[in-house]
Amino acid sequence: MVEKALVKVGILFGGKSVEHEVSLLSAKNVMDALDLDRFELVPIFVDKAGRWLLVDSLDSLLEETESGGAAINHGQLVSFFPGGKGRLVHLSDMASSTYVDVVFPVLHGSCGEDGSVQGLLKLAGVPYVGSEIIGSAIGMDKDVSKRLLREAGIPVAPFYAFKRGDVIDGRKVLEELGLPVFVKPASLGSSVGVAKVENVSGLQAAIDAAFKFDAKVLVEKFIEGREIECAVLGNDDPIASVVGEIGSSHDFYSYEAKYVDKKAVKLTLPANIDSTITDRVRALSVQSFNVLCCMGMARVDFFLSKDGSLVVNEINTIPGFTSMSMYPLLWQATGLAYRELVSQLIELAMQRFEMNEELQTSF
Repeated sequence: MVEKALVKVGILFGGKSVEHEVSLLSAKNVMDALDLDRFELVPIFVDKAGRWLLVDSLDSLLEETESGGAAINHGQLVSFFPGGKGRLVHLSDMASSTYVDVVFPVLHGSCGEDGSVQGLLKLAGVPYVGSEIIGSAIGMDKDVSKRLLREAGIPVAPFYAFKRGDVIDGRKVLEELGLPVFVKPASLGSSVGVAKVENVSGLQAAIDAAFKFDAKVLVEKFIEGREIECAVLGNDDPIASVVGEIGSSHDFYSYEAKYVDKKAVKLTLPANIDSTITDRVRALSVQSFNVLCCMGMARVDFFLSKDGSLVVNEINTIPGFTSMSMYPLLWQATGLAYRELVSQLIELAMQRFEMNEELQTSF
């Protein structure tokens, strides 16, 4: 009896992004959860210079990052190329290659979650986990995604979006949105660059700080309410997880609360909310997933006000997979174990790729 070959899974992690360190933590958990009876691990590290490196393990990179090192002198420089069908060329010896059957991007933020890597992998002709180019690009841009959700009748908080160089009338903005407001980069996650502004004098400083991370910035009305999250899984017929709640002793669910101060966060799974509201959250999560052209996976974040009204805060197309991340925890609470979740995500990627391959390219 011939043994079935293992599926080679390229775990793509790191990235040229301020969320680089979060990506390493997420990748560690994904690698640990990989079913080695079915899959073969191929770790591909993207350093902060944007170089792709085939590495033996993640452990030394995590150690260097924790000690303040740059982790730049590891591994074999590699690259996909158009039409390569998963072939990673070794740049030091162009005759040498490593092949992968599917890529699992565990890249958070710019140059990873915004459609750029998805476009490269599509051109390379290799299946990949998560949303395709359009869903990734839309989900990354909070301005565009909120406008599309609003057009579809899905509630979002009132906001203004500004590009670098725009003339900003702060008083007019605050007259309409009130105080406090949240200022955030339009295309970053993990609460990087986010500030809660309590007074008129603090608005411009918060905007200037957000512009250090992005060329577009949102000023958004503060919604007083509980922070509710739901995970979505699937391609054409996605399903929603149980609903969870995040409580934080910080002023809001900041980067420090998410990844540094573990005592600051309280996760309630499932959330202690009315079943009617739970059903509404799950339905809105799937609707948002479809409206924003998502595939594979996403986490949808809400604010739940005291009157029971819901507002979609944002969608994350490559949610965190750290030990504190809600996406895998929500599925665990739903009854889907971490290992099986990772396996399903890989299978969904390969199924979608096969369906796309059947599309005609000649008329």
